[in-house]
Amino acid sequence: MPVDPVCGMEIPPDAVEPTTEYEGESFYFCSTDCLELFEGAPKKYVETPHPHLVEASGAILPRLPYGRAKGEFDIDIEDPTSLQEGDSVSFSKVITDDDVRKFAEATSDTNALHLNDAFAEKTRFGHRIVHGTLVSGLISAALACFPGLTIYISQNLEFRRPVDIGESLTAQCKIVDELEGDRYRLTTRIENDAGEIVLDGTATVLIDPLPE
Repeated sequence: MPVDPVCGMEIPPDAVEPTTEYEGESFYFCSTDCLELFEGAPKKYVETPHPHLVEASGAILPRLPYGRAKGEFDIDIEDPTSLQEGDSVSFSKVITDDDVRKFAEATSDTNALHLNDAFAEKTRFGHRIVHGTLVSGLISAALACFPGLTIYISQNLEFRRPVDIGESLTAQCKIVDELEGDRYRLTTRIENDAGEIVLDGTATVLIDPLPE
């Protein structure tokens, strides 16, 4: 099965999209986005160990430049080699109707509130809203912005307000306590563009070094 050299995803033979040649070898891609990234620096993706990982602010992050995945991240970390209290990461993304429908398909959460306009109009919300767990998934996206390999241990959440389809959200995770065994306690918060908190909570994570 061909592997996209940019994002590292395996590509089913019936889903192979654009291809290109580099030094006599054919490469396959999951999307035109990944193809364009490859064509901009083919040597990097062919010759560098773990070329898929992202470098930002002097830190190597375990995020893939997956062509179809949108969003922007930011990190505020004093020393990428030694995480400490006060370090934080954030991830921003617009939740689209396509995101909602793909999430429903992936999880089989086909609640009409999220998918059917006529039904949703008769609820307390008056229109379709985003799945709560899809919203909370942005916390996981933010955690992947920490240097190292972040592993969820626990998460407490409080949903403050519904999220409309098409809304732009920002998830922020901030270290508030260093625990034993490379574990950290964090605050986790998601806000909309108006600065309103849509989700609030805390998490405990384990952060391992990245594999070599």
